[in-house]
Amino acid sequence: MAIEKVREYFSQWGMEDRILEFDVSSATVELASQAVGCEPKRIAKTLSFMVDGKPILIVVAGDARIDNAKYKAQFSAKAKMLTPDQVLELVGHAVGGVCPFGIPDDVMVYLDKSLKRFETVFPACGSSNSAIELSIEELEKYSNYSAWVDVCRGWEE
Repeated sequence: MAIEKVREYFSQWGMEDRILEFDVSSATVELASQAVGCEPKRIAKTLSFMVDGKPILIVVAGDARIDNAKYKAQFSAKAKMLTPDQVLELVGHAVGGVCPFGIPDDVMVYLDKSLKRFETVFPACGSSNSAIELSIEELEKYSNYSAWVDVCRGWEE
């Protein structure tokens, strides 16, 4: 199970006990915000795309949407999301639990600037009923991100 992979991943820092597991689904931003008890925008959703034949993950705020023009300017490609089967095969997590933790080394991770307005955010932990509260600095550290990007719209306050 992917959540066990994530639990093992966080155990190297003694953080596995910080993973929250819910009796209800947290597979969507709305459901995750209800399970966690926070505003939907503080859910850090992880979106998966194919760029140059390789999977990438972009972690964005719950109220952000991909802006196709910004995405194309950043990655020199049209935004093409992975299918659920591709996500499971290439990233190792099923849709609803996709996160930047416990993933293959060749999967590049990017963080969208829509997250920078929060002290803490809640990304999933490999299952459709899990999350972990991380500061932005912790998200940077544990996601092994490649770069901050600006590829979203709809979140500006």
